[in-house]
Amino acid sequence: MKRVSFVILCVVALAVVVFSGETCMVEAVTCNPIELSPCLAAIMVPSQPPSAACCSKLKEQQPCFCGYIKDPTLKQYMNNPNIPKVASSCGVAYPPKC
Repeated sequence: MKRVSFVILCVVALAVVVFSGETCMVEAVTCNPIELSPCLAAIMVPSQPPSAACCSKLKEQQPCFCGYIKDPTLKQYMNNPNIPKVASSCGVAYPPKC
């Protein structure tokens, strides 16, 4: 009887570990700078606040920022001083260095 209880306990513990790891998985972000197009108005006109769509995309694309900054074709755009301001308005951290 003790052996059966131990086996059941091990199976339950294994199931908890497997399923709890599954809930912690984060869906991978597809880095696509075109996704940030809803932010163009706020970036180009500093007095215009970012839209909800802009903030949503900034949050979604945040893991990609350093990749964009390091990309020679995107670097000139990502170095725009208004981008960190827009990100800050949305509550998104913009990396000071990559």
